[in-house]
Amino acid sequence: MSPEVKGYFSFVLHSHLPYVTNHGIWPHGMDWLNEASAETYIPILNTLYQLRDEGFKPRLTIGLTPILCEQMRNGTFIEGFINYLENKITMAEDDKKLFIEWKSENLIRLSDMWKQFYTDIIVDFKEKYNRDLVNAFKILQDEGIIEIITCAATHGYLPLLSQDYSIENQIKVGIQNYKKHFKKAPIGIWLPECAYRPAYNWKNPIFTDEHEYARKGVEEILNSNGIKYFVIDTHLLMGGEAIGVYAARFEALKMLWENFKRQYKPPPVDFNKSPYRSYLVSSTSNFEAQVAIFVRDPKTSIQLWSAEHGYPGDGWYLEFHKKHFPSGHRYWRITSVKSSLGDKLEYVPENVEARLVENAGHYKQLIKDILFDFHYKNNKELGIVIAPYDTELLGHWWFEGPRFLYKVLKWVEMDPEIELTTCGKHLTEFPPINIVHIPEGSWGEGQGHWIWLNEWTTWTWEKIYEIERKLKAIFEKYRGTKDENLGRIIVQIERENLLLQSSDWQFLISTWSARDYAENRVAQHYNRINKLIGILEVYENTKNLLPEHQNYLNKLESIDNIFGAEIEEVLDLK
Repeated sequence: MSPEVKGYFSFVLHSHLPYVTNHGIWPHGMDWLNEASAETYIPILNTLYQLRDEGFKPRLTIGLTPILCEQMRNGTFIEGFINYLENKITMAEDDKKLFIEWKSENLIRLSDMWKQFYTDIIVDFKEKYNRDLVNAFKILQDEGIIEIITCAATHGYLPLLSQDYSIENQIKVGIQNYKKHFKKAPIGIWLPECAYRPAYNWKNPIFTDEHEYARKGVEEILNSNGIKYFVIDTHLLMGGEAIGVYAARFEALKMLWENFKRQYKPPPVDFNKSPYRSYLVSSTSNFEAQVAIFVRDPKTSIQLWSAEHGYPGDGWYLEFHKKHFPSGHRYWRITSVKSSLGDKLEYVPENVEARLVENAGHYKQLIKDILFDFHYKNNKELGIVIAPYDTELLGHWWFEGPRFLYKVLKWVEMDPEIELTTCGKHLTEFPPINIVHIPEGSWGEGQGHWIWLNEWTTWTWEKIYEIERKLKAIFEKYRGTKDENLGRIIVQIERENLLLQSSDWQFLISTWSARDYAENRVAQHYNRINKLIGILEVYENTKNLLPEHQNYLNKLESIDNIFGAEIEEVLDLK
């Protein structure tokens, strides 16, 4: 550490998509993964490798969820992704033919831009990254350039799961999967939806006639599994109003929030704490289970999250929502956040660089101002600014985002008074000493669970809770079994159960962004579990796996072929 350093900065990116492999292509399904890989994951890898090759160490904390890693290494994705990219190139060529008829020089060159963009992505995927994006990130971690953190196996919404064993399985499977892909144990985790629950006597929010019962704090489960830290939203530490992330983007969430906020009163702000420190969190009186927390900085966050006030809303950047049919390519700029899609003007790439320079410069200076202010107001204490975002914001939602990331990482590293770090590195160098209690909650307005538990999603939790009760007895009964057929059935049951628990389904239902798809997925995994339980019962009674049951099991193992060895390890089926 240089004696000039006044504080530290870390981007924390959360990369996640629900399991869509073998579950549709377009408009909902594999194309989500294809888009994110082409527009976000590969461009960000390119940014990090470019900085490395220029002699920089772009320290970045990045989460790759277990279910995302499984998909990125699945042969179905690898083959389908190349076909997807080739199709995007063909459609750019078709667009160009039309634009030539229109005699539109700007649109012609933009169609060439898209053709070149996807051509470059194919080359990067095949030649630079050898068709293995997970390994491309692993190499950067092995070189000490980035830190990769894990997540719950399928991004299950942990505070609302009714059984501690469900949370344990989500965490343990996630850790085992991380070890498989990155050959080491993770020290940090991104809690799905930044959702936390302390220890207390919990009462089921759906089946209210059930008695309340003691639950572990999420940090206790993390601690027992070797996880050292997680990230929380500002309001869980500080109180006050939360910064809404998605309500501005989805009209359906605005409706839900209007209903919910009538009964919500934000807690008072606690000015004795600071988002620029890490803390130990514990919800038990003996403080035995202590896990560190890093806190989102609200000032930098709004600069990227806010469509109205943040950089991505700049009029010269590419408009996300207006697409040319049938190619799906985008040829227009934001123009104004208030303008309708019909009023959007054509994109002019050469006008973007100046806006990126100004925005990245402003962002870097904002980081520096925050750290200097904290440093001199707190007896020259060295603070840390944590800037967590969904990775898909950079590139997919905000096309120019990876270029912004490049400039900020480079310019922060070049400044001798602020230092790039990762959460794990900072935790080792500056271990927290203060223990705090934080309330139950998540990101977003109201800090509660309303986005995932509301009148539109109650039925999904009824299904999840029913299955949790059934599987608790099954997992306990067959733990340690050496029967190969029993093991296969139980592994597939837990695969379907983990997929059923994905928080994405409630989010997609609540936002109406892919409601039918999400509802069908919940019903599908629920029905599969019950059918597998029936097969398990028949096998238990006859010790014979019937041909039709064998065929059904084979089919599911080929469709939902995730976490096999990890589940065997966690459920002791080896």
